[in-house]
Amino acid sequence: IHNQTWMSVCDAAFDQQDAEVVCRELDCGAPVQVLGAAAFDKGDTQMWTQEIQCTGNESQIHLCPASLHKDNCSHDDYQGLFCA
Repeated sequence: IHNQTWMSVCDAAFDQQDAEVVCRELDCGAPVQVLGAAAFDKGDTQMWTQEIQCTGNESQIHLCPASLHKDNCSHDDYQGLFCA
């Protein structure tokens, strides 16, 4: 959620630490599998294109630092994630 809006996350540079924070925020356990390339959907929601750089200790994804570098992501680059 960014500015009260749900956004998709680009799969570029999304890593285990980012996954840990997302699963924690959603209160759905630990990350089991991190999937890129729009494994679930090639929807048309707005996408967060800055590289998220979580340490893995944050409680919410919006608390993670983000680089100023923006990835050139398309709707084929949505991040997917299984938590359990």
